[in-house]
Amino acid sequence: MFKLLENKLKSENGFNASQIEELLSCFQSLTTEKHQILLHKGETARHLGCLRVFCIQPDGKESTRFFAFEGRFGTAFPSFILQQPSVALIDTVDKSELLRINYHDFQTLLATVPGWETLYRKELERDYVESILRIESFVTMNAAERYQRILQHEPHLIHRLPNRIVAIYMGISQETLSRLKSDRRF
Repeated sequence: MFKLLENKLKSENGFNASQIEELLSCFQSLTTEKHQILLHKGETARHLGCLRVFCIQPDGKESTRFFAFEGRFGTAFPSFILQQPSVALIDTVDKSELLRINYHDFQTLLATVPGWETLYRKELERDYVESILRIESFVTMNAAERYQRILQHEPHLIHRLPNRIVAIYMGISQETLSRLKSDRRF
């Protein structure tokens, strides 16, 4: 995992060797089991990592709001940024090797390593745009159109995740997702 982050930093072309070393030294590795909860509702997110961020509604239904796969950053952002208890939970979809950085070190890097803030902004902008497009799909598209959008823009979700989690993410039933997957038009 450290090599993946190092390669990402090198590809940004804004970091010299000593900055990369400083950045890498702030991360710790974490090996998790499949479906391991890393953040419970009411806890404060103190780390960034690669994961699934979701909420549980009062009736017990899950609502997945974000995935962070290899090479991406992810956390319960409101909790992490505000350092307040989280409404969301975080778990791992697969057995995973993660890199995490604590809030204090993250903020220190933003203030001291040129280029880290730019990388962070780019990642946030990409995630923000993806989130807005997903929200807009709930308002402007039916289930078949949302499925087509995922096939075009995020096919890894369909291939990698269990139907239950994909259906929750799409805001549809598992039965509807099964029908869409078996439809020859897609």
